[in-house]
Amino acid sequence: MTLPADSHVHSEWSWDTGGPRSHAVGRMQATCAQAVRIGLPAIYFTEHLDIPDTWRAEPEDLMPHQQDFINRSGRVDFAPFDAGGYLGAIDRLRHAFPDLRIHTGVEFGQPHLFGAQAAEIVDLGLIDRVLGSLHTVDLGEGAAEPNMLFREHDPAAVMHGYLDEIPVMVRGSEVFEVFTHIDYAIRQWPTATVGPFDPRPFEEAFRAAMGSIAEGGRALEMNTRRLWPWIPQWWAEEGGKAVTIGSDAHTPDAIAANFPEATAMLEHFGFRPGSAAEDLWTRSRAL
Repeated sequence: MTLPADSHVHSEWSWDTGGPRSHAVGRMQATCAQAVRIGLPAIYFTEHLDIPDTWRAEPEDLMPHQQDFINRSGRVDFAPFDAGGYLGAIDRLRHAFPDLRIHTGVEFGQPHLFGAQAAEIVDLGLIDRVLGSLHTVDLGEGAAEPNMLFREHDPAAVMHGYLDEIPVMVRGSEVFEVFTHIDYAIRQWPTATVGPFDPRPFEEAFRAAMGSIAEGGRALEMNTRRLWPWIPQWWAEEGGKAVTIGSDAHTPDAIAANFPEATAMLEHFGFRPGSAAEDLWTRSRAL
Protein backbone atom coordinates (compact mmCIF):
# COMPACT_ATOMS: atom_id res chain seq x y z
CA MET A 1 0.00 0.00 0.00
CA THR A 2 0.99 3.63 -0.46
CA LEU A 3 1.28 5.16 2.97
CA PRO A 4 -0.45 8.47 3.70
CA ALA A 5 1.56 11.30 5.21
CA ASP A 6 2.15 11.00 8.92
CA SER A 7 0.46 14.20 10.04
CA HIS A 8 1.46 14.16 13.72
CA VAL A 9 5.14 13.66 14.59
CA HIS A 10 7.37 15.12 17.32
CA SER A 11 11.13 15.49 17.59
CA GLU A 12 13.69 17.18 19.84
CA TRP A 13 11.91 20.48 19.13
CA SER A 14 9.02 19.42 21.37
CA TRP A 15 9.49 20.18 25.07
CA ASP A 16 8.16 16.80 26.20
CA THR A 17 10.96 14.87 24.47
CA GLY A 18 13.42 16.85 26.61
CA GLY A 19 13.92 19.70 24.16
CA PRO A 20 16.62 20.64 21.65
CA ARG A 21 19.41 20.63 24.26
CA SER A 22 18.61 17.21 25.69
CA HIS A 23 19.25 13.55 24.99
CA ALA A 24 16.67 13.87 22.19
CA VAL A 25 19.02 15.85 19.94
CA GLY A 26 19.18 14.27 16.49
CA ARG A 27 15.74 12.73 16.70
CA MET A 28 14.35 14.77 13.79
CA GLN A 29 17.09 13.57 11.46
CA ALA A 30 16.72 9.98 12.66
CA THR A 31 12.96 10.20 12.08
CA CYS A 32 13.50 11.37 8.50
CA ALA A 33 15.88 8.48 7.89
CA GLN A 34 13.31 6.04 9.27
CA ALA A 35 10.61 7.55 7.06
CA VAL A 36 12.73 6.94 3.97
CA ARG A 37 13.45 3.36 5.09
CA ILE A 38 9.76 2.47 5.41
CA GLY A 39 8.63 4.30 2.28
CA LEU A 40 6.74 7.12 3.96
CA PRO A 41 6.29 9.80 1.26
CA ALA A 42 5.61 12.79 3.51
CA ILE A 43 5.78 13.84 7.14
CA TYR A 44 4.63 16.75 9.31
CA PHE A 45 6.78 17.64 12.30
CA THR A 46 4.02 19.01 14.55
CA GLU A 47 6.00 20.18 17.54
CA HIS A 48 4.31 21.13 20.79
CA LEU A 49 3.25 24.74 21.02
CA ASP A 50 2.35 24.79 24.70
CA ILE A 51 2.61 27.80 26.97
CA PRO A 52 4.96 27.23 29.94
CA ASP A 53 3.74 27.51 33.53
CA THR A 54 0.04 27.21 32.66
CA TRP A 55 -0.92 23.90 34.28
CA ARG A 56 -0.44 21.93 37.49
CA ALA A 57 1.31 18.59 37.78
CA GLU A 58 2.98 16.22 40.20
CA PRO A 59 6.07 14.12 39.40
CA GLU A 60 3.99 10.98 38.81
CA ASP A 61 2.19 12.80 36.00
CA LEU A 62 5.37 13.12 33.94
CA MET A 63 8.02 10.82 32.53
CA PRO A 64 11.34 10.72 34.42
CA HIS A 65 13.09 12.95 31.89
CA GLN A 66 10.28 15.53 32.22
CA GLN A 67 10.08 15.79 35.99
CA ASP A 68 12.65 18.57 36.24
CA PHE A 69 10.16 20.77 34.41
CA ILE A 70 7.97 21.01 37.53
CA ASN A 71 8.76 24.30 39.25
CA ARG A 72 8.45 25.25 42.90
CA SER A 73 4.81 26.22 42.37
CA GLY A 74 3.97 22.72 41.17
CA ARG A 75 3.50 23.82 37.58
CA VAL A 76 5.07 22.55 34.37
CA ASP A 77 7.65 25.08 33.21
CA PHE A 78 9.99 24.73 30.24
CA ALA A 79 11.67 26.79 27.53
CA PRO A 80 9.16 28.08 24.96
CA PHE A 81 9.09 26.53 21.49
CA ASP A 82 12.17 27.67 19.55
CA ALA A 83 10.50 28.50 16.25
CA GLY A 84 13.67 29.83 14.61
CA GLY A 85 15.74 26.79 15.50
CA TYR A 86 12.98 24.46 14.39
CA LEU A 87 12.44 26.13 11.02
CA GLY A 88 16.18 26.12 10.40
CA ALA A 89 16.32 22.38 11.12
CA ILE A 90 13.43 21.72 8.75
CA ASP A 91 15.22 23.62 5.97
CA ARG A 92 18.44 21.65 6.46
CA LEU A 93 16.65 18.31 6.45
CA ARG A 94 14.70 19.14 3.30
CA HIS A 95 18.07 19.39 1.57
CA ALA A 96 19.40 16.24 3.26
CA PHE A 97 16.34 14.12 2.38
CA PRO A 98 15.16 15.31 -1.07
CA ASP A 99 12.92 12.25 -1.61
CA LEU A 100 10.91 12.90 1.57
CA ARG A 101 8.39 15.73 1.61
CA ILE A 102 8.97 17.38 4.99
CA HIS A 103 6.29 19.79 6.22
CA THR A 104 6.15 22.16 9.15
CA GLY A 105 3.53 21.92 11.85
CA VAL A 106 2.66 22.64 15.45
CA GLU A 107 0.40 20.98 17.96
CA PHE A 108 -1.11 24.01 19.69
CA GLY A 109 -2.36 23.17 23.16
CA GLN A 110 -5.49 25.00 24.32
CA PRO A 111 -5.48 27.49 21.39
CA HIS A 112 -8.68 29.13 22.60
CA LEU A 113 -6.87 30.29 25.73
CA PHE A 114 -3.40 31.22 24.51
CA GLY A 115 -3.66 32.83 21.09
CA ALA A 116 -1.87 36.02 22.11
CA GLN A 117 0.96 34.19 23.88
CA ALA A 118 1.47 31.85 20.93
CA ALA A 119 1.67 34.77 18.49
CA GLU A 120 4.71 36.02 20.40
CA ILE A 121 6.44 32.67 19.92
CA VAL A 122 5.72 31.77 16.29
CA ASP A 123 4.00 33.21 13.23
CA LEU A 124 1.43 30.50 12.50
CA GLY A 125 1.15 31.85 8.97
CA LEU A 126 4.53 30.23 8.30
CA ILE A 127 3.32 26.79 9.41
CA ASP A 128 1.93 24.20 6.99
CA ARG A 129 -0.43 22.48 9.43
CA VAL A 130 -1.74 23.58 12.82
CA LEU A 131 -3.19 20.88 15.04
CA GLY A 132 -5.37 21.94 17.94
CA SER A 133 -5.16 19.83 21.08
CA LEU A 134 -6.89 19.87 24.43
CA HIS A 135 -4.41 18.61 27.02
CA THR A 136 -5.64 20.38 30.15
CA VAL A 137 -8.97 21.33 31.72
CA ASP A 138 -9.75 23.50 34.73
CA LEU A 139 -12.32 21.85 37.01
CA GLY A 140 -11.95 24.47 39.71
CA GLU A 141 -8.47 24.05 41.16
CA GLY A 142 -6.49 25.29 38.16
CA ALA A 143 -5.77 23.64 34.84
CA ALA A 144 -4.34 20.13 34.90
CA GLU A 145 -4.06 17.12 32.66
CA PRO A 146 -6.62 14.32 32.97
CA ASN A 147 -4.32 11.97 34.89
CA MET A 148 -4.12 14.46 37.78
CA LEU A 149 -7.81 15.30 37.52
CA PHE A 150 -8.76 11.61 37.73
CA ARG A 151 -7.11 11.48 41.15
CA GLU A 152 -9.04 14.54 42.34
CA HIS A 153 -12.52 13.99 40.87
CA ASP A 154 -14.98 11.32 39.86
CA PRO A 155 -13.71 9.90 36.54
CA ALA A 156 -17.03 10.47 34.79
CA ALA A 157 -16.96 14.13 35.81
CA VAL A 158 -13.47 14.47 34.36
CA MET A 159 -14.53 12.91 31.06
CA HIS A 160 -17.56 15.18 30.79
CA GLY A 161 -15.48 18.21 31.72
CA TYR A 162 -12.98 17.33 29.00
CA LEU A 163 -15.58 16.70 26.32
CA ASP A 164 -17.63 19.78 27.24
CA GLU A 165 -14.54 21.95 26.72
CA ILE A 166 -14.10 20.85 23.11
CA PRO A 167 -16.94 22.98 21.66
CA VAL A 168 -15.62 25.90 23.71
CA MET A 169 -12.20 25.42 22.13
CA VAL A 170 -13.63 25.20 18.60
CA ARG A 171 -15.67 28.38 19.06
CA GLY A 172 -12.77 30.16 20.71
CA SER A 173 -10.05 29.68 18.10
CA GLU A 174 -9.87 29.67 14.32
CA VAL A 175 -6.13 29.08 14.03
CA PHE A 176 -6.21 25.26 13.96
CA GLU A 177 -7.49 23.11 11.12
CA VAL A 178 -7.38 19.69 12.79
CA PHE A 179 -8.60 18.62 16.23
CA THR A 180 -6.18 16.00 17.45
CA HIS A 181 -6.47 12.91 19.69
CA ILE A 182 -10.05 13.31 20.88
CA ASP A 183 -9.31 10.22 22.99
CA TYR A 184 -6.62 12.04 25.00
CA ALA A 185 -8.41 11.72 28.34
CA ILE A 186 -9.11 8.04 27.69
CA ARG A 187 -5.37 7.39 27.52
CA GLN A 188 -5.18 8.25 31.20
CA TRP A 189 -8.43 6.59 32.30
CA PRO A 190 -7.92 4.98 35.76
CA THR A 191 -8.45 1.40 34.65
CA ALA A 192 -6.84 -0.04 37.80
CA THR A 193 -9.50 1.49 40.04
CA VAL A 194 -12.64 1.72 37.89
CA GLY A 195 -12.12 -0.86 35.15
CA PRO A 196 -11.73 -0.54 31.38
CA PHE A 197 -13.07 2.52 29.61
CA ASP A 198 -16.52 2.08 28.06
CA PRO A 199 -17.42 4.86 25.61
CA ARG A 200 -21.15 4.21 25.68
CA PRO A 201 -21.97 6.23 28.84
CA PHE A 202 -20.22 9.19 27.18
CA GLU A 203 -21.60 8.73 23.67
CA GLU A 204 -23.83 11.80 23.74
CA ALA A 205 -20.97 14.02 24.92
CA PHE A 206 -18.54 12.59 22.35
CA ARG A 207 -21.08 13.11 19.60
CA ALA A 208 -21.72 16.70 20.69
CA ALA A 209 -17.99 17.38 20.69
CA MET A 210 -17.57 15.82 17.26
CA GLY A 211 -20.55 17.74 15.93
CA SER A 212 -19.00 21.01 17.06
CA ILE A 213 -15.72 20.13 15.31
CA ALA A 214 -17.57 19.27 12.11
CA GLU A 215 -19.72 22.40 12.24
CA GLY A 216 -16.55 24.43 12.77
CA GLY A 217 -15.18 23.16 9.47
CA ARG A 218 -12.27 21.29 11.06
CA ALA A 219 -10.89 17.85 10.36
CA LEU A 220 -10.59 15.20 13.07
CA GLU A 221 -7.34 13.36 13.54
CA MET A 222 -7.31 9.58 13.57
CA ASN A 223 -4.56 9.13 16.12
CA THR A 224 -3.06 5.71 15.56
CA ARG A 225 -1.66 5.19 19.06
CA ARG A 226 -4.98 3.50 19.75
CA LEU A 227 -7.55 2.45 17.17
CA TRP A 228 -11.13 2.92 18.38
CA PRO A 229 -13.61 2.09 15.56
CA TRP A 230 -16.39 4.03 17.25
CA ILE A 231 -14.45 7.28 16.70
CA PRO A 232 -14.61 7.33 12.87
CA GLN A 233 -18.12 5.85 12.99
CA TRP A 234 -19.50 8.57 15.29
CA TRP A 235 -17.50 11.22 13.46
CA ALA A 236 -19.08 10.26 10.14
CA GLU A 237 -22.54 10.03 11.69
CA GLU A 238 -22.17 13.52 13.19
CA GLY A 239 -21.32 15.06 9.83
CA GLY A 240 -17.54 14.82 9.90
CA LYS A 241 -16.19 15.01 6.37
CA ALA A 242 -12.42 15.00 6.74
CA VAL A 243 -9.71 13.26 8.75
CA THR A 244 -5.96 13.24 9.03
CA ILE A 245 -3.89 10.25 10.10
CA GLY A 246 -1.18 10.75 12.68
CA SER A 247 1.00 8.46 14.76
CA ASP A 248 1.76 11.04 17.47
CA ALA A 249 5.27 9.59 17.37
CA HIS A 250 7.89 10.97 19.74
CA THR A 251 10.60 8.54 18.65
CA PRO A 252 11.68 7.50 15.12
CA ASP A 253 10.55 3.90 15.47
CA ALA A 254 6.95 4.97 16.14
CA ILE A 255 6.22 6.86 12.91
CA ALA A 256 3.36 5.47 10.81
CA ALA A 257 2.54 2.97 13.57
CA ASN A 258 -0.69 1.06 12.86
CA PHE A 259 -1.25 2.91 9.56
CA PRO A 260 -2.44 -0.15 7.57
CA GLU A 261 -5.05 -0.93 10.22
CA ALA A 262 -6.09 2.73 10.50
CA THR A 263 -6.56 3.21 6.77
CA ALA A 264 -8.59 -0.01 6.51
CA MET A 265 -10.81 1.20 9.34
CA LEU A 266 -11.32 4.59 7.71
CA GLU A 267 -12.16 3.02 4.36
CA HIS A 268 -14.78 0.87 6.10
CA PHE A 269 -16.56 4.03 7.23
CA GLY A 270 -16.41 5.64 3.79
CA PHE A 271 -13.33 7.85 4.01
CA ARG A 272 -11.07 7.97 0.96
CA PRO A 273 -7.58 9.37 0.33
CA GLY A 274 -6.92 12.32 -1.92
CA SER A 275 -4.54 12.40 -4.86
CA ALA A 276 -1.52 13.27 -2.72
CA ALA A 277 -0.29 11.65 0.49
CA GLU A 278 -0.70 14.99 2.29
CA ASP A 279 -4.37 15.39 1.35
CA LEU A 280 -7.07 14.99 3.97
CA TRP A 281 -9.06 11.79 3.77
CA THR A 282 -12.66 12.75 2.99
CA ARG A 283 -16.14 11.34 2.61
CA SER A 284 -18.89 12.96 0.58
CA ARG A 285 -21.72 12.53 3.07
CA ALA A 286 -22.46 11.46 6.62
CA LEU A 287 -23.45 7.88 7.41
